[in-house]
Order: sequence, then C-alpha cells, then structure tokens
Amino acid sequence: MPTTARPQQRYDHRLRDLVRRTRDVTVATDLGVPRSTARGRLVSAPTVVVCLDVANLTEPELRQEVLKLRRRVQKLRALLRLALALLRTSGFTLTGVRLPDGGAKMRILRAADRAREYLPLRAVLRFLDVSPSRFHAWHRQTACALNDQSSCPRTSPYRLTRPEVRAIEDMVTSPEYRHVPTGTLAVLAQRLGKVWASPSTWYRLVRQHGWRRPRLRVHPAKPKIGLRTTRANEMWHIDTTVIRLLDGSRAYLHAVTDNFSRRILAWRVADTFAPVNSVTVLLEASRAAAPSDTAPVVLADAGVENVNAQVDELIHTGVLRRLLAITELKFSNSMIEAWWRSLKHQWLFLHSLDSVTTIRRLVAFYVDEHNRVLPHSAFRGQTPDEMYFGTGDGVPADLTSRAAAARRTRVEANRSAACETCPSVAAA
Repeated sequence: MPTTARPQQRYDHRLRDLVRRTRDVTVATDLGVPRSTARGRLVSAPTVVVCLDVANLTEPELRQEVLKLRRRVQKLRALLRLALALLRTSGFTLTGVRLPDGGAKMRILRAADRAREYLPLRAVLRFLDVSPSRFHAWHRQTACALNDQSSCPRTSPYRLTRPEVRAIEDMVTSPEYRHVPTGTLAVLAQRLGKVWASPSTWYRLVRQHGWRRPRLRVHPAKPKIGLRTTRANEMWHIDTTVIRLLDGSRAYLHAVTDNFSRRILAWRVADTFAPVNSVTVLLEASRAAAPSDTAPVVLADAGVENVNAQVDELIHTGVLRRLLAITELKFSNSMIEAWWRSLKHQWLFLHSLDSVTTIRRLVAFYVDEHNRVLPHSAFRGQTPDEMYFGTGDGVPADLTSRAAAARRTRVEANRSAACETCPSVAAA
C-alpha cells in the first residue's frame, strides 16, 4: 500500500536561538513546537545562519544589495572554477603525498575549519581529496606540528630521532669511515655507542636521502680514450663468453670483431670448451676478410682458449699477429666485452635458452641485425657493414639533410595548425 511522505515542519531560526539562549523549552512549546523538537534544540550544536537585516532598507536599496551579493557570488564561483581547473590539469592531489612542512598542514586545517561553517566535513574532505583518518590525525598532531615529520613522534615512538638521523648521516658521509661497508658501519655505530639501528634502516636512509659514500677512486686511473684503429682489418678482438642453459648446462660462444667497424667477423657456439673453437673462428674471419698488405693484429686476453698450442701454431704461420690485453697492451679487450653485454641483456636473456640449437638461432639473428641493420652512433648513423666495406660514406650527410628537412616540415605544420576557433591565416 503506497504511503505519502509527511511534510517536514520548519520553524524560525530565531525561535531556535531563543530556546538555546534561555534554556526554556516552554517558549517554543507554547507556540506549537513539539516538546521533542524543542528539547533537541538544547543538545544540538548551533548552526550558522547567514541573514540580512532588511528592516531599515528601502526597496531600491534592497535590490542594490541583492545585485551586489550576486556579483560577489559570481566572482567567487569564477575563482573556484579556475582553482579547480588548475588542480585537475596539474594532477595535484594530497592522496599518498606527505606534507613535511608543519605550517602547510596548519594552513589546510584552518581553511578546512573555516569551510566547515558552511559545508559538511564530508564535502570538505572530498574537495581536498583527504581521507577522514588522515584529517583527524592531523588534528591530533596540531600540538606538535614539526617540520619534516611524516607522522607525530607521539604516535610513532620507535622511530629514529633527528639527532640519530644526523649521526647516521655524519658517519655515512665521513671520510674517516669510507673504508667501512654500510652494513658493517651500522654495527660499528652500536659498538661506539652512537646509534642503535639495524643495517636495513641504514640502507633505507641512505637511499631516501641520497647520501653518497666518500669513495672517489684514485688508482688505477682509467684510460679516457680506448684503442681506435684507422682502417678495417687492422686489429681484431677475440673472446669467449659462457651462457647457462635452463637445465644448468653451459654453452660457449666464441666471436671475433673488427675494431674499426665493430663488425662481427665470425662466431661459433659450442657445447664444450675446446681451444680448437678459437682457431676455427680466427680462420673463418681471416678467410672472409678483405686482402691486406699487413696481417691483422688479434687482441685477446690471456685465457687458455687464446693461449694454447693450436692458436700458437696459427700465429706462427704469419696469417695473424697476437697481442695479449693488459699484458702487452695498456688497453683492455673491452670492445667485445661490451658486445657480449648487449647480446645477452638485450636479446638472449629475453628468451628461454633451452638448447644449444636455440642459442645458435638467436645469435645468428642478432649478429645479422648488428652488422647489417642497426646503425652505430659513433659512425654517425652507419652500420658496421657499411663501415667495414666502405659503402656508407654518404649516410651522415644524407641524415643531416633529412633532419633539416624534417625540422622545416615540423615548423610549417605547427604554424599552419588551426582549429575551428582559431582565426584563419588570411584574416590574421
């Protein structure tokens, strides 16, 4: 059976204020107000009512006052829309953001308290995008609104104090303890009676504050410029890297690269570590190399795969010359080491390495991409194949001219861009 809602009775606010002021409910009950409603006026908080005394205003003055209030409301509405548009476009929000400045929290609390006179607290918190628990926690912390505090020290009594944090910073950044690891330094601070905190706390503070240990390396001095040749097949780099398969077994990848062009001349994947593999890749590289008056110099490390009877026999034939990195040359074999890193981390480790056959297929693809497709920044856009065979001399100039043309096209497109509200170029 449908029911009709009973109309809600409303009473003059001045009668309500009279009951609160005199504490006498009979003032309202004599005028027909229910006793329960009158008694509720005594326990409820007073509500601020904005009213205008119009008793002494004439009709033109009243109209002028209404127009003035309307203009003021329109101005405030426009400013509020600007503030909301700015906040929404900038993406600013207090959700998950800590306010380390105690004064900033106090200003927000004072503004919220002033707004609560005219708006419900739920609407104020929704506008600020602050949870009620966080808002009330700020209110509890007003007595100790310290700067740079994520929470009140009273509610987090086990947190480190400011002197303890400064002591940790002094020990971390002090040259006196630069030889001590951070984890050991945490225990040493306890032995010295300075700070009692776990090593994980020390690591967290170092990471949060960006403290740097004073460990400037002095010796040995690293070379600023590596080994650079002037033509192809002047110097080669050879090295071997180990690749672990899913079943725990290992595969061994041997490769030879040209120093001038960074081209991979030959490579070989084997399931056993044998010196004959180094001889095989060197022979393949020498057979595929362009004829030259001088024998290429092979730069290798002193590993057993590069210094053995089979390789020595090949060197003695005069086809190649060998230099041992670090031992006979002050520069290291870093060029091919850098290629190992790119091959593994940018390609091999992105696949499941379940067999030697899979590794051969993946390495074959990456070597072809490296030699033929991928340009090198050191060659101003040329690929290793173009540098090795000398077929890319016009690539840098072509890229420069095409970049200039692209910039001109970009400028023209931006200047001609217009929407329906933009004035036409002819009218401008």
